[in-house]
Amino acid sequence: MEATPGRERLIEQFKADGLHMMFGNPGTVEQGFLDAVDAAADFHYVLALQETVAAGIADGYARATGGPALLQLHSGVGLGNGIGMLYQSLRGHTPLVVVAGDAGVRYDAMDAQMACDLVAMARPVTKYATRVTDPRSLLRTVRRAVKIALTPPRGPVFVALPMDVLDELNSEPVLPTSLPLTDVAPSPASVGRAAELLAAAERPVVLIGDGVALSGAQAELVAVAELLGADVYEVDSSEVNIAASHPLRRGQTGHMFGPHSKELIGGADGVLIVGTYVFPEVFPELESPFRAGAKVVHIDLDAYEIAKNHPVDLGLAADPKEALRALAGLLRQRQTGRQRAAAAARLDARARERARAALDGGRTDEDGTPMAVFLRTLAERTGGDLIVFDEALTTSPLVTRYLPAERPGDYHLTRGGSLGVGFPGAVGAKLARPDRLVVGFAGDGGSMYTYQALWTAVRHGIDAKFVVCNNRKYRLLDDNITRYWQERDIAEHAFPGSFDLSRPEIDFAGLARALGADGTRVEKPDEAVTAVTRMLDHPGPYLVDIQI
Repeated sequence: MEATPGRERLIEQFKADGLHMMFGNPGTVEQGFLDAVDAAADFHYVLALQETVAAGIADGYARATGGPALLQLHSGVGLGNGIGMLYQSLRGHTPLVVVAGDAGVRYDAMDAQMACDLVAMARPVTKYATRVTDPRSLLRTVRRAVKIALTPPRGPVFVALPMDVLDELNSEPVLPTSLPLTDVAPSPASVGRAAELLAAAERPVVLIGDGVALSGAQAELVAVAELLGADVYEVDSSEVNIAASHPLRRGQTGHMFGPHSKELIGGADGVLIVGTYVFPEVFPELESPFRAGAKVVHIDLDAYEIAKNHPVDLGLAADPKEALRALAGLLRQRQTGRQRAAAAARLDARARERARAALDGGRTDEDGTPMAVFLRTLAERTGGDLIVFDEALTTSPLVTRYLPAERPGDYHLTRGGSLGVGFPGAVGAKLARPDRLVVGFAGDGGSMYTYQALWTAVRHGIDAKFVVCNNRKYRLLDDNITRYWQERDIAEHAFPGSFDLSRPEIDFAGLARALGADGTRVEKPDEAVTAVTRMLDHPGPYLVDIQI
């Protein structure tokens, strides 16, 4: 094969793996590579003004496509800027292929400006991190990284690309990356043991995470839950793993306090865990939250997560779709008449409970607020046919009340704990799904981490919509410190001033216009109705700042 510069060969390798778009922010040590990117056919560079934004857009794109995304960062400073967002991708198992340049292998001994150990920086927030030092292994190394990113448990990978390695002539073959098949089915004996442990449960619970969505196992999960008559709680769940309207769905266990999760599931005598780890809270229970004698079965392709924190009776390292399908089949065969009747009664009770709640209307004091009116109007105008990228945090319950997460791919929730995901995530999702209406929700605090995403949306003609849930504070911190005071018997007093964002007031609509977009501010309920019309009719990125 005729030799060409490594920088050009690398682009061909990316295209061979279906990576035709790269998100990033440029720097001097990547200039030759980016010059080649600019000249390449069928390869597009999406420019962000800061690396955190580029990483967030790439994460949103990968989540919306279900495949990998390519992210370019600028040496150590760019990687440092992106690390917080890469942590989100690591916790959420997003298959990002991250590359960053450095000056060159020949300069390693000089310890010059910008010199740093990129691999050491990247390793804590990636699944795999390496540096190419031999031009003859450039494409081999990249294919290895792509394979690792896409093999469950999926996650971000990092490859450092020295400039001199990319400048060298390269004759490696360009080949699509070979990916191992992971649709692994458990043995009949192990599925039989799982059915035996769960069938007799009188208070069964199913705990699920995004491994269900990744496997496409939503239908199989519902079948098992209905056969067991088991309440389903989402744990570290950010995709649509079960429809919000299903009567057995009981919502999220939460991500902050372990006692809350224990209260929800502590009475279960049979527990099925699928596609998640237990438990992800910031302040988890150190002792097992499961009641004594409860039978616990854990199914996941990620064997590391099985029994990581608490013992289980049976762990199955298997694809959730295959394992749940087999489990449903055996439950149908082996459940006794009494067990089937009891499970059906539990399902019926939850269905009647859901029907009563719908009949009551579930009215709250928030129904007449600008945010509620905006959401209700948006739901009515769109029929719920939109993609929601949700970083509303304390406003999320209201968002999902009017825009429930029903269909896979229509809802993405923030994950990982750091702020700034909502707006770039919406940009990435709209790039991935240009045919759909995409609305990103973020708090006023979270939006300011990555507000430059609006500029990228304007530059590249990405017609995403954005909503600021503006309560002029880091409201979640108010809620959490209140609990902190209660636990330590500290009298309530004024919240720390560092939680307040009201001084000076931020003109979010003005900021949107400064970045080339458009927007409006909503203070009254009737203004919310007009804002929905303006947002939907506007040809391009549009922001609505809703006062809470």
